[in-house]
Amino acid sequence: MTFENKRAAGIKSSPSMAIAMAAKKLAAEGRDIIDLSLGEPDFESPAHVAEAAAEAIRKGRVRYGAAAGTESLRQAIVVKFSRENQLDYTVDEVMVANGAKQILFDVFLATLEQGDEVIIPTPCWVSYGDIVSLHGGEPVYVSCGPEAGFKIDAATLEASITPKTRWLMLNSPSNPTGAIYSQAEYQALGGVLARHPRVLVISDEIYEHVLLKDVPFVSFAQACPELRDRTLIVNGVSKAYAMTGWRVGYAAGPKALIAALNKMQSQSVTSVCTIAQAAALAALTGDQAFVGKGAQTFAGRAKIVADRLAQIEGLDFTPPDGAFYAFIGVQRLLGRRTATGDILDDDPAFAAHLLQQFGLSSVPGAAFGAPGFIRLSIAASDRELEGACDRLAAMVGSLKD
Repeated sequence: MTFENKRAAGIKSSPSMAIAMAAKKLAAEGRDIIDLSLGEPDFESPAHVAEAAAEAIRKGRVRYGAAAGTESLRQAIVVKFSRENQLDYTVDEVMVANGAKQILFDVFLATLEQGDEVIIPTPCWVSYGDIVSLHGGEPVYVSCGPEAGFKIDAATLEASITPKTRWLMLNSPSNPTGAIYSQAEYQALGGVLARHPRVLVISDEIYEHVLLKDVPFVSFAQACPELRDRTLIVNGVSKAYAMTGWRVGYAAGPKALIAALNKMQSQSVTSVCTIAQAAALAALTGDQAFVGKGAQTFAGRAKIVADRLAQIEGLDFTPPDGAFYAFIGVQRLLGRRTATGDILDDDPAFAAHLLQQFGLSSVPGAAFGAPGFIRLSIAASDRELEGACDRLAAMVGSLKD
C-alpha cells in the first residue's frame, strides 16, 4: 500500500540529518567518530535564557499563545531590527515560528501556485529546494561557484528570471559557504528586481551574528529599502544564542504577507511553545555579550581549520567570512582509488569513505547543489577540529592515482 502522494514521495529526508544519524549509529557501536555534519553551536544557551524558561514554568505561563507569537516577543523583535539593522517594523509586520524552517514552509504554502519558480543560488542550504517542491513550486538552481565568490550577481539573476519567477532565495552569511553579500552587491541585485515587480525576496539571515572576519553584515532590506514591501527577512535565535533545540525563528515583512503566514501557522501548529518564547525574549532583550563571544570563538576555530586545510595537498578551500562551516573542494581528488582499490567517483563516495574508514562525518556538496565539495561544521572544540583535520589529511594521503 502506498501512503505518500507524489509530492511527498519526491522529497528526501534532510541529508545532513541522515548523515548525522549514521554517524551517531557508528558511535553507538563503539566506533571513534568525529561528527561535523550538523550546524549547531556546541556550547550551552546563556544562563539567563534558561532561567527565563524556568520562570515561565514556575509562573504558569504554559497556555496557548497567539499564532503570530507573544506580543512581548514580537515587540522585542521590532526593537532588535531597529537597533541592529536600522529597520523600522511594527508588531503586525513580524511573526514567530517554530524555527526559521517553519517560516519557509508557511511562506511557500501561502504564496506559491503550481509551477511558480523560486530562484535558489547554489551552493545552498539542503532544504530550500525540497520545501519549494513540496508546495508545488519549481526550484530553479543557479550555480554560483568559487569563481563568483559563491554569490549570484546581477547579470546571472537577470538571466534566471522568467514570467513564472515568484521568489528569489538569498542567504547571507551562507550555509554552506560562509559567503557574505556586501551592500553594493545587494543593491546591484535590487536594480534587477526593480524591473520585475512580481518577484519577491526571502533573505535568510539566520547567521547574521556569526561573523568570522572584518567583513560586515548587511540586511537585504537595509541595502534595498525600496524593495521593503517585497522582502521577507527570516531569522531566529538558534545560531547566535546557541538555542537550536528551543525552535524559535522569526520573520519580518509586509503586513499582508505576515498575516498570511500567521493564518498558515494557526491551522498547522497553532502557536510556538510559550516557554520557548519566554526564553527567546530573554535572549533578545538580555546581555548580548554571549553573541560577541560566540563569534570570536568561531573565528578562532575557522582559523585553525583554514591553516590546517592549507597544508593538505589536493583540497581547494576558500576561508569563510561568516557562519560556521568549512566548504572544501575535493574535485581534484575524485577518481582516485582508496587503499582497497575502490574508486571515489563523486563527493558522496568521498564523504562515505571518510566516515566509514577514517571516522569523520561530513556532508557531501551534492546535498547543497554543489557536487565536488564536502562541508565540515566548525562548531566543535579545537581538539575535535584538529583531530578532524588529521583524519582528513590521513584519508587524502591514503588515496592512490
